[in-house]
Amino acid sequence: MGTIQENRDHWNHYLWPEGGDEWSEVWGGASFQWWGALYPRLMRFLPTGTVLEIAPGFGRFTQFLLEQCSRFIGVDLSEKCVEECRSRFQDSGRASFHVNNGLTLPMIDDGTVDFAFSFDSLVHAEADVLHSYVAEFATKLSPDGVGFIHHSNIGAFADSETGRIPFDNLHWRAESCSAELFRSYCDELSLSCIRQELVNWGGTELTDAFSIVTRPGSVWDRPREIRENKTFMAEAESLGELARFYPRA
Repeated sequence: MGTIQENRDHWNHYLWPEGGDEWSEVWGGASFQWWGALYPRLMRFLPTGTVLEIAPGFGRFTQFLLEQCSRFIGVDLSEKCVEECRSRFQDSGRASFHVNNGLTLPMIDDGTVDFAFSFDSLVHAEADVLHSYVAEFATKLSPDGVGFIHHSNIGAFADSETGRIPFDNLHWRAESCSAELFRSYCDELSLSCIRQELVNWGGTELTDAFSIVTRPGSVWDRPREIRENKTFMAEAESLGELARFYPRA
């Protein structure tokens, strides 16, 4: 939602009260969300060589991705986020962070990214941004590289005549985006979108999508499968209950 400049201004002025962990509360914290919800979806692709994270924020998932790669590149349109990540992970020895224009990845060499990741960020990116990043994946992914991208699917519910969404867009999902549109971008740009999981987020409608992309002919390339998962938030709440039962010391 909003323009690139509006997103940059918002995240540069956001106070980040818990360093981004505030958005993992339902899962019982970032660790439970990573190991319980994300890692099971990603484990087939990790560990790997070079990992790219788009819009890492203050490093909520960067901390886990760093342990899964030999080289890490974080790219964010917010100068504040990049400065925080540079400070937080300066001792890692294998991480670099860059400010970009919210559309392209000129700081990354073609054919070098083994795993691209973006979660809970590009859901707010409209169609022009999504198209630009898919075009970047088409050149930046290594021959067997894979991308896992969390984006909006709320556009799938738009009225064909008015474009209106028939329910409140409480989580500011990009209304111009859908899983179908993402697939069309991949087809246009000669990428294989091999998996899409459509999930609910804070409600019952499947407003979000997790899309996995790779190059045609890569070791991961296979016929596309699409799954509708209406219990994603129940999964999150279950992890949250587990986290509360096994609290930190």
